[in-house]
Amino acid sequence: MDEDTHETKLFAAFERHDEFVAAQNILLAVDLFAEPSRDEEDAEIESSRKLTMIFGEYQEQSYLLDPYLESLVFPVAGCLRKYAMTCVNTPGAQSSRDRVERLADLLHNYIKFRGYKTITRFFPHEVADLSIALDFIRLPSGPVKELSQWGLRYAVLLWLSLICRIPFDLQKFDDTTRPGETADAIEVVGKDRLNMAGLEREGVATLLSRFYARKDTRQRFASFVEWSITVFRSSDILLSIGVLQVLCELVKSGSSEQLQAFTPQFLEITDTLEQSDTLASNTLVRKHRTKLLSRVALRLMPPKVSRSKLTFRRLDGDISNGPVEGKIDEDADVPEEIDTILESLFKSLQDKDTVVRWSAAKGIARLSERLPSDFSSQVLETIFGLFSIHSVAGASVYDTPAIAEATWHGASLASAEMARRGLVEPAALKSLLAWLSKALYFDIRKGAHSIGSNVRDAAAYVIWALARAQDPKSFSPYARELAQWLVSVALFDREIHIRRAASAAFQEHVGRMALFPHGIDVLRKTDFYAVSVRRNAFTVAAPQVAEHLEYRSYLIEHIISITLRHWDVAMRELGAQALRRICELDLKTLGLEWASKMAECLRSVDVADVHGALAALAGISEAYRAQRSEEDASNRRKIFAMIVIVPQDVVLAPRNSLVLAAACDLIASSLTLQEVELQEKSSVPHWRRIVDQGLRHRSSSVQQAAAAAMATTSSLTDCSSDVHRLIKDFRHGSQSLQQGLSYTLGALDYNAHPHGFSEVVKCLLDSVNPNSPARMASIEARRNCFQALPKIIANVLPRLTEYLTAGSMCGAFDALDGGLDDYTMDERGDVGSWVRMACIQGLASMLEDLFRVSASIPEFASYLPAERYHSIVARILRQGVERLDNVRQTAGQCLLRLLRIPLPSVPHQEEWRIKGSELMMELFLNDATDAMTSWSVGEWLFPKAVELLRVREYRRSLLTGLIHSVGARTGSTHRPASSSLVSFAQGLLLVPGDSDYSLLELCDDLIECAQGRTTSNAVVVPVLQTFNMLLEADVLSHLSDLDNGSSKLQKLLDIATRNVLRLKNIQRVQESMKIAVNLLIVSSVSKSSSERIIDFLSHPYPKIRTSTAEYLYTFILSRDLGWDADEAMEELLLETEWFSESMEVKVAASRVSELLSSAITER
Repeated sequence: MDEDTHETKLFAAFERHDEFVAAQNILLAVDLFAEPSRDEEDAEIESSRKLTMIFGEYQEQSYLLDPYLESLVFPVAGCLRKYAMTCVNTPGAQSSRDRVERLADLLHNYIKFRGYKTITRFFPHEVADLSIALDFIRLPSGPVKELSQWGLRYAVLLWLSLICRIPFDLQKFDDTTRPGETADAIEVVGKDRLNMAGLEREGVATLLSRFYARKDTRQRFASFVEWSITVFRSSDILLSIGVLQVLCELVKSGSSEQLQAFTPQFLEITDTLEQSDTLASNTLVRKHRTKLLSRVALRLMPPKVSRSKLTFRRLDGDISNGPVEGKIDEDADVPEEIDTILESLFKSLQDKDTVVRWSAAKGIARLSERLPSDFSSQVLETIFGLFSIHSVAGASVYDTPAIAEATWHGASLASAEMARRGLVEPAALKSLLAWLSKALYFDIRKGAHSIGSNVRDAAAYVIWALARAQDPKSFSPYARELAQWLVSVALFDREIHIRRAASAAFQEHVGRMALFPHGIDVLRKTDFYAVSVRRNAFTVAAPQVAEHLEYRSYLIEHIISITLRHWDVAMRELGAQALRRICELDLKTLGLEWASKMAECLRSVDVADVHGALAALAGISEAYRAQRSEEDASNRRKIFAMIVIVPQDVVLAPRNSLVLAAACDLIASSLTLQEVELQEKSSVPHWRRIVDQGLRHRSSSVQQAAAAAMATTSSLTDCSSDVHRLIKDFRHGSQSLQQGLSYTLGALDYNAHPHGFSEVVKCLLDSVNPNSPARMASIEARRNCFQALPKIIANVLPRLTEYLTAGSMCGAFDALDGGLDDYTMDERGDVGSWVRMACIQGLASMLEDLFRVSASIPEFASYLPAERYHSIVARILRQGVERLDNVRQTAGQCLLRLLRIPLPSVPHQEEWRIKGSELMMELFLNDATDAMTSWSVGEWLFPKAVELLRVREYRRSLLTGLIHSVGARTGSTHRPASSSLVSFAQGLLLVPGDSDYSLLELCDDLIECAQGRTTSNAVVVPVLQTFNMLLEADVLSHLSDLDNGSSKLQKLLDIATRNVLRLKNIQRVQESMKIAVNLLIVSSVSKSSSERIIDFLSHPYPKIRTSTAEYLYTFILSRDLGWDADEAMEELLLETEWFSESMEVKVAASRVSELLSSAITER
């Protein structure tokens, strides 16, 4: 599966600023205390939608809005302040909930877009705003109490948190009789909302952390900590998460003097959390507990003095390190609590959830920055020790248990964070890189999938971080080996994000250290885009990198030891292709050398290893085969002999379809004439049995591989006896055997040997002939037969007249032409479309082949009569406008191929020119855009396709296809087909002109389509739907003015209403009813039509009666009939219980019919 490589558009500036401001001003200009009208509501919703869309468009480049943020956010925050002040001053004021919600959503979008720390700077933050915000959020029946206004509550809480940072005494706002009232109110507002999920809890955490950090409220923090301990002991998860967020925020931003006194309580809290099974099972609790521990530890250590060094290259090419900012006191005492905290953090590194592991990794690295060097080295050694917990000496990473994934990932993340901060000393590099060499390939099979992609990603992150902080001199001994690791992962990893991560790490090293061999050139071949598509990485980028000898052997070893043994079949197959491309760089040296090494894998008990080895050997053998030399043939025989290494029972086991298919592919690519002539004395005596077993296998992929092996055999020796046996055995066998037969017959090389050619052609034609007793019942087998016919003809094309008579050739065309009428349906849907597409492609290929060799065919007109050619083009054109997108696409591509091919080199060649070819070229090949547009896009196709109705020779077939599309249930086909046909009909003349199409001819053609097959609902229903569409568009109303126009409409009415009471198909009856009703507007047939309405109003099916009454009532009210409907008739249509089976229904139906006839007569 290739990954999607679509990238987001990049911008250089905030280009939509003016559009954004205009939309925002619409929202800010409204009165929040007035309900909007419908038009105002629509305009405001559209503006809000546009703002959200622009936010999303610039989300990845949010910094582009920074120069404009103040002018954008300040008016919005000011509008919120004004609204809050009005609500506080006028408690009973009723506001528009939707408008307030849109304002809050706008603020939330800003915060989500750029972060709350950036956006809240532009909120109002005067001292007087405290009472406004506090009173607003405490209003007993205010808007913040509504559940849907979560965005408003979040914005006000952040506003309050900003005001709390202003250095003023809260007691100034207190009543003299109630000291501490304001502080109590803020604390209550926060505590009451700590148990809310989502953004509100984050806003409360920010508010309370800043509240307790104030000098005038610090004394309240002690009681909050005591209350927190009781909360954790109660095991209330939501409230516990909220309290933990407050503590984490406060420990992060509060003063050390305030927090160090509470260290014992913080450690007690973390112990309580760990001992509670309920809380410890929650991921967020464990994450915040880890954060709290790491931040408490940071508070116990002296302030950070950075030791990190960033490695960079100057413009002159020299490598330099950033200056060290300061020194750490190596003799400083480390508090005893640090050991306990580190132990907990190391335990969190092995947590089952990634967010907990990453939080622990960052905490450990930040703490190590403040520790003495010896202590931080011990921390790094402990991290390395985590890798070895589940490792066995001498075992590969693939022998590691699945439980090790979390441990390895946590250790890799911690190593990366340490490396980023320059905490990995040169002496530790060797140990770290030894573990990373395993982590980069950490991929453990678990059931039907594998685990370890996060470990590989983290390992690439470590190597990327090392490039930014290590000294090139200390890194140089490992550079070559590391370059090989990164390149192999960037090219051959299964996951796109791992390949990109390895490529980014490689790029970082090339840019900062310049130690990797051919770094710039290799980077160009393995950049972000080159490795994004897996197939491109394997088959294009890998051979390009392998041109450099420093990487070639390692890449091949990686393919053989890892990729060809991968659990994913697609990876093994791509690995085989990549190995072939690399070996082709020096096939003489690499081919047999690596083939012999892969032969060892053929003895493996693991089926995946055997399959990968066989696939790789097939690729190398195919490379030798392409060379076409005697030496290469000898090498192919050596590879062919390796098949015997695999036990027969492994190859022929019923469930080992992959191994069997790979073995057949290897036979196809390596079989030589000498091996065929040796027969039982061949180096692989059972190779024919393998091929025969493959032909009989149920899997189509195995059958195709076996057919390829038969094709190779047929190019070396006459297989007539085998073909005769296969036809005899397979024709009356199971469906899977029949599929295998058609694959084989189409693959044989008839140009080298006859192989019973006439018998093969007869077998294929009988297998698809609807009137033959030998016709195959399986749709897949028939499809394969249709695909085989053009292959056979292409195979014998140089000697076509020797193998095929004109009659046989016409018989092949007839068979494929007949396949275009296959509309077989089963539980999978329209499976006949598989046959139709195969026939379309086959016909186009055969026509191209015949045109190409027309000069060598003496009686070309008998092989392909011009009339037959135009009939085929018409039939392909019909498929090009039918209802299925994939069929239309196939037909369109083939038709354009026929338009482009030169005319046959025969006398009177103009007879084979496609009729209306100039019009087709103008419609479909007018410019490059048309050539690239898919025929499956109905909006593009049908407006052009209806114009081809002007071409008389193809009109009938084209109209048949259009009718089917009009009747399609898929809106993407029905709508454009209907509207295009109506538009085309509206532009037609009423009567035929000199050469143009007319409306009368269109009706005649439509009626003729239905008249021939009145018993087929599949034909009649789409025709009726087409007529209803034309009648509803008022296209046919003027036909009654013509002499024979009325007779056409009367004929239509007769077709629609004939035996309507005996019809069982609901859709056909409803379409017939609509015809009868729609014709009421045509004066010449309105009388006849009104008399037929009673058949539908009194139909045995209640659904028909009800839909007729509804449609007739709507028709009478909406159309100008030229006469006024009786109120009694309208009342009968509305009031009658048409679902009822009583006599009242029949009486009402008769009365409605009488009233209709009377009204029409009076007109």
